Amino acid sequence: MGKAFRTLVGRPVDYRAANPCGPDKWQLLDQLTQAAETYELSHRTLTVLQALLTFLPTRHIPSGPAGIVFASNQRLSERLHGMPESTLRRHLAQLLRAGIVSRHDSPNRKRFAHSRGGEITAAFGFDLSPMVHQADAISLAATEAQARQEELLALRDEVLMLRATLMQGTGHKEQLAEVAKLLRRKADKTGLREMAAALKNLLKTGLEEASNTEEMSTPYAQNERHIQDSDIIHFDSEGQGACTPDRPQQVENNEAEKDQGVSLGQVLSSCKEHQSFFPETLRNWADVERISDKIAPMLGIDQPVMIDAKRIMGREAAAITVLCMLEKASAIRSPGAYLRRLTQMARDGAFSLKPMLMALANREIVS
Repeated sequence: MGKAFRTLVGRPVDYRAANPCGPDKWQLLDQLTQAAETYELSHRTLTVLQALLTFLPTRHIPSGPAGIVFASNQRLSERLHGMPESTLRRHLAQLLRAGIVSRHDSPNRKRFAHSRGGEITAAFGFDLSPMVHQADAISLAATEAQARQEELLALRDEVLMLRATLMQGTGHKEQLAEVAKLLRRKADKTGLREMAAALKNLLKTGLEEASNTEEMSTPYAQNERHIQDSDIIHFDSEGQGACTPDRPQQVENNEAEKDQGVSLGQVLSSCKEHQSFFPETLRNWADVERISDKIAPMLGIDQPVMIDAKRIMGREAAAITVLCMLEKASAIRSPGAYLRRLTQMARDGAFSLKPMLMALANREIVS
């Protein structure tokens, strides 16, 4: 018969969990952090949960009494760098309401444990086993929260690109001020979608007005614009960049130029990060596409996603998009999902390379 003991300050120093099986406690904590909004957990509440987890000697949450933390409020407060006990009790109550932990109380509501033969046979305190039972639900909630965040980031970037396009014209000061105000705070999905729709309507109205103006212009003005446009390096159907005379029939057959009209110089001046990996000089559009095909898997973009982007956007436009994404790689959590979102925008006719390149060239303005 081993000698039982009773303590109010935590787990014995020589304790080892008899059953280390179960989910990784730190992975569960990370997933709960991602899904904090779903479970209505604040940052401070998660910090208290982290302190509780530190009283388990293994990375796994054991089943039975070994998974019960019986540290006193004083010990917990010490691990939380002196958090007041009133605040600690409030956050512990929040964890109980969320169903992340449960109480296993003794008759006098004290926290302690009985040990026999070096193993805990009974413990009273905060039971962490609900985290194990909800591991699948927590993982799903974290995945859904990450997807929502990625969608939110894509919508925010869409608003930024539309704003950059609107800034190319004159006026619209009131609308631009509203966009700046929206982006300064934590905007929700509905607000960003409504703002994107409003900006699209403004741009559509501006294009219609510009089209009506062009129809009323003189032949001389048309010829002057024709000469100016001929200076742009166009995307040809084979992906080669060249300075060619403007031929109306060629422009009609070139999907990338008809929708984008950007030059190789604009791309190279805005996108320079690729030089860290491939210092060679990009001399034509074939080089741009070749380098982007190498960069895409480095960013974690699957081949089917890239193929779909090329099919919808066009080969050259998809290649330029990948180079632009490399410039913002640190801010894009899931490049594959981000490119799928841009591809969907291109399918809906709401995607343009010009504002994306302008946003890169004028980062201080659009930040």
